[in-house]
Amino acid sequence: MTIDSIPRVLSIAGTDPTGGAGIQADIKAISAAGGFAMTVVTSLVSQNTQGVREIFTPPRTFLREQLEAVREDVDIDAVKIGMLGDRDTIAEVGDFLARIDTDIPVVIDPVMVASSGDLLHDAHSADALIELIPRADLITPNAHELAVLRQVINGGDPARAGACTTREESTAYAAEVAQRLGTAVVCKGGHLSSEDAGNTVITPDGSTWHTPVERINTRNTHGTGCSLSSAIATRLGAGQRAPEAVHWATMWIHEAIAHADELEVGYGHGPIHHFHQLYRQAGLIADQ
Repeated sequence: MTIDSIPRVLSIAGTDPTGGAGIQADIKAISAAGGFAMTVVTSLVSQNTQGVREIFTPPRTFLREQLEAVREDVDIDAVKIGMLGDRDTIAEVGDFLARIDTDIPVVIDPVMVASSGDLLHDAHSADALIELIPRADLITPNAHELAVLRQVINGGDPARAGACTTREESTAYAAEVAQRLGTAVVCKGGHLSSEDAGNTVITPDGSTWHTPVERINTRNTHGTGCSLSSAIATRLGAGQRAPEAVHWATMWIHEAIAHADELEVGYGHGPIHHFHQLYRQAGLIADQ
C-alpha cells in the first residue's frame, strides 16, 4: 500500500525506561509502520524486562495540558490508547476524545492485567474503561484482559475472571465483547495454547478475518501488545481498513518476535525487534 501522506499518530500511555514497552515501544512501532509518533504520558512506570517496581501518575491537569498541546498544534490521523490506570485518567482521556473529530480512528489496548496476572484496574476504573471502549474503532485485549472485559460487562467481579486458553473460547468471548460494546476486537493468539499464534479481527456484527502465523519459541516478547496496537493504529491512520491493518501489523510483529533474541536486552522477558526490517536493509541481519 502506498500512502498519500505520513499518518500522525498519538500514543496515550505509560512509560518503560528499558524501551521495550509502553510509549517507548509505541514510538518504535508507529515509526516502523510508517507513521510519525506523538506521545502523551499517563503514568511514569519504573519497570524493566523483569517486572514493574513502581508507578507514578502525574496530576490530571498535567495530562490535560499534554493532550491539548498536541491537539491545538497538530492534525491527528490516529490515536492509540494504552495504560490508563485510574478513573480520573480514563475520564480525562474520554473528554479529550470528545474534543477530536469522530472520524479519527482510535485503537485501545486495554492494559488491565500485568504479566504477573495482577489486576491494574479496580472494579470502579474497569467500569470506566468499559464506558470508554465504545469510542474506539478497535480494541486489542490479551487473553486475560478479554476475560476481564467479558466479566465486567456481565456485571461480574474482574478479580474473578480467568483467562482464555483456547482459540474457540477466545473467539467466543471476543464476539460477545464486540457485540456488547459495539467495537471491533482483535482476538490475539500469542497467549493461547495453539501452534497458530495469529490474530483474528471480530466485528460487532460477527464478521471475522484471521491472519495465521507460526508460534515462535522465545521468551522475548516484552511490549508485544503495545507494539501491535500502535502498528494497527498507524495503518488505520494511513487509510487501511481494520482487516488489512491487523494483517499488516500481525505479519510485521511476527518477524519482530522472530528477531527478538538478537537484541540481548535485559535478563528477563526482553523486547521485540521493532526495526528488524531496517536492520535487514542495512545488512545487519540476514534475510529469513
